[in-house]
Amino acid sequence: MSEHLFTNGDNPTPDSGDEVKKDFKGLLGSVKKFLSELLEIRTNTDAAATKESIIADIPFKGHTSWILISSIFIASVGLNANSTAVVIGAMLISPLMGPILGMGLSLAINDIDTLRRSVKNFTVMVVLSVITAFLFFYLFPLRDESSELLARTKPDIRDVLIAFFGGLALVIARAKKGTIASVIFGVAIATALMPPLCTVGFGLAIGKPWYAAGAMYLFIINTIFIGLATFLVIKFLRFPMVRYANSQRRRLIARAASLTGIAVMIPAGFTFYQVFQESLFKKQAQEFLKETIEVYQFNAAGRYVDNLTKIEYAEGKSPLIELVCMGDELIPENIISTWRVQKSEYSRLKDAEFRILQGGKDDSQEKFNYVSELYEKNKAELLTKDEQIRLLEEEVATLTKNVGKQIPFQNISAEAKANYSSIEALGFSYQMQTDFKKLDTIPVFEVKWKEGVRQNQKETESKKMTAWLKLRLQDSTLVVKEAD
Repeated sequence: MSEHLFTNGDNPTPDSGDEVKKDFKGLLGSVKKFLSELLEIRTNTDAAATKESIIADIPFKGHTSWILISSIFIASVGLNANSTAVVIGAMLISPLMGPILGMGLSLAINDIDTLRRSVKNFTVMVVLSVITAFLFFYLFPLRDESSELLARTKPDIRDVLIAFFGGLALVIARAKKGTIASVIFGVAIATALMPPLCTVGFGLAIGKPWYAAGAMYLFIINTIFIGLATFLVIKFLRFPMVRYANSQRRRLIARAASLTGIAVMIPAGFTFYQVFQESLFKKQAQEFLKETIEVYQFNAAGRYVDNLTKIEYAEGKSPLIELVCMGDELIPENIISTWRVQKSEYSRLKDAEFRILQGGKDDSQEKFNYVSELYEKNKAELLTKDEQIRLLEEEVATLTKNVGKQIPFQNISAEAKANYSSIEALGFSYQMQTDFKKLDTIPVFEVKWKEGVRQNQKETESKKMTAWLKLRLQDSTLVVKEAD
């Protein structure tokens, strides 16, 4: 028996632990390969075409200047009328994004000439935008402080994240071979460069420079973080650096570009830190209110008006938490004292001023009017939110639908010319049709035939072309007709 056991010991079975490790390493390798193929963007990048397209969007003159002025007017009207849909339309046609991408690109590839042109055109664009918005609001008789305008006077951490990741999406889309129009539309809407500049002009026109300062701060945040995202993506994609014949000049320009990049990143980092601290303060303030005032039970005619709560945080100033309670019932002083003690238990709320405005504690007409005005104003803003969301959803759905129907007309016309020798010209347009139940957009191709082509040949060729285009474009709704 012992010899048999010894013989089995000389030829041990494979260790199951080694097999598990081997399988686990194989699994990790497969996951790594899958993620690498999923997220890899360098192989499908066209550096030369991307650089050329970004540089082509930098110049600001002629048509571009009029497009900017028109978009500023449209955005100003939309902000004044509190219309989200109109503001979105203005953002889609605005050419402001070009110089910002140019600045990020030039810093990344050490191109001082492109940087100089980008900064010059960007400055002219900003000045012209502010002047245009100022003149509109100064001369226009209706200058209400709508919620769309006031929303652009105080940025927070979400604006930083939107600008940075919107910039990432835009640059990655521009670097890809071909253009992703839906991404460019989405970034134009998300990053919102136009409305803050309109709000700057509005603040100056009505004599409230703090509105202008807050809106300009938001615009600077958007600009810096879009430029920073451009810089990082271009560096990651390893675009070739600009070389100069003079080695001394090359080193000087490289240092200047590096210093400029650092100078941009420092305020970007400071801004992110500042708005992040404000976000943490507001988060703790909301937690404090949820555990105190929101669970307090009024016995009679009293209630807490949560949408009038004011939470303010500013670097270098004392933070503020202000509550508004309506009705004749007062919150006892011992309860308020308990809340103050609880507030001090939060690390970021210790130095914050805690104030409660109670409707029945002060019967003065001035305070009554103040509380009533605040309540009605916020009530009106809340009532319009559902309408704004509905309009925004409709606009995004329309944009997505139209982008999906875009036709590669240049390729189609070249193929049609090669396949149909009797065609003299080919046109294309979208045509709106309705059966009074729904509205649809139909792609229509118009064919101009050469002289001498018989009618029966035209009909035969039109049927063949219609079948080919429907198969080629995967759209059964398109129509082919003879040009007038």
